[in-house]
Amino acid sequence: MRILNSFLALVFVASSLTASAQTNLDSLLTGFSYENRKEMKITSQQIVELLEEEKAVLVDIRFKEEQESWQINHAIKMPLPVLPQNYRQLPKNKLIVTASPHKDRAIIAMLYLRSKGYRAAYLKEGMLGLAEYLRGDRAKAFILQLNDKN
Repeated sequence: MRILNSFLALVFVASSLTASAQTNLDSLLTGFSYENRKEMKITSQQIVELLEEEKAVLVDIRFKEEQESWQINHAIKMPLPVLPQNYRQLPKNKLIVTASPHKDRAIIAMLYLRSKGYRAAYLKEGMLGLAEYLRGDRAKAFILQLNDKN
């Protein structure tokens, strides 16, 4: 009987969480506006400035194999499939900017984080755009700025 009661309690909690998540997503969609649309995108230039000012964190949501293949050292590595188990590790007091090469997974991650109450945006040009932006003198200045903070 105790096992049955525990199982029923677990089912109730799981269904409550699902309903809560659905309510958050419903709120995001019904409250969606042109202003929200602007806030959910961020350019490579903007993320570099916000990282230098320590006002944002960049989250690399690519698959582990992609992260191992080429790395962005100034990003938190949190593949999309593990985001639901690990998102609470992200700071609530900073803008969370999600990134993937072509932005498809970054948009999914951004929406998920917004449904959990985080201020989140996705990297508009994707990681490939960020790599293009951070070349030569711009890359050197960015790294020097980050190293000065540490």
